[in-house]
Amino acid sequence: MPTHIFVNLPVADLQRSIAFFAQVGYTFNQQFTDDNATCMIIDEGIFAMLLVRPYFETFTPKPVANAHEVTEVLVALSAESRAAVDALVDRAIAAGGREAREAQDHGFMYGRAYEDLDGHIWEIFWMDQGTVLEPADEMTQ
Repeated sequence: MPTHIFVNLPVADLQRSIAFFAQVGYTFNQQFTDDNATCMIIDEGIFAMLLVRPYFETFTPKPVANAHEVTEVLVALSAESRAAVDALVDRAIAAGGREAREAQDHGFMYGRAYEDLDGHIWEIFWMDQGTVLEPADEMTQ
């Protein structure tokens, strides 16, 4: 069954966030972009909806976390290589983000993380696919 994922994130300044993520290398679906929100295309079937905070608040009765003060989510995205991890995180830092933690190198897996302009943490990682069990294999172990 085909599935899409839409991660919804509150942002303080939509145009500033669009400029930041464009510098990181993402594109946007203009069909789902207005003064309140934009649909950032991460990959086929993977999207981040960046919503201005007042609009985001209409979707939940709960208080909205300030990601500069607390961690509400860690968005983890795979990359095709260690070099791709470094390139993406380096672009995010150059665009005004900040490194969220030191790189983690486990040999079979390598990752770095950055905070975007609103404090959301994006973990970018590479994993040696030869070390990953298929879901069916896990069930028989």
